[in-house]
Amino acid sequence: MDQEVKDSIMGALELVVDPELGIDIVNLGLVYDIEMDEEGNTTVTMTLTTMGCPLAGTIVDQVKTALDDIPEVKSTDVNIVWNPPWTKDRMSRYAKIALGIR
Repeated sequence: MDQEVKDSIMGALELVVDPELGIDIVNLGLVYDIEMDEEGNTTVTMTLTTMGCPLAGTIVDQVKTALDDIPEVKSTDVNIVWNPPWTKDRMSRYAKIALGIR
């Protein structure tokens, strides 16, 4: 996957907002990895802010919908992982400012 496609995917994922925090999953640091095979099957490896997140299904659906508009992406699989665990350190400066975290 070239950098341009990866940038398109990350841009699309910035439209997926964590409903609890109101910040997108990229700036929250929830997206750990993106892989794409030669056929365009894409796997997004990500985590959630809380293990029992009741909105996990919603977020997964939003990730898939966000990548539907990218021509190179033929299918999307979302792999939710808990290792490494998410911490506030993974958040972008923007997310920390928005949430009032120093």
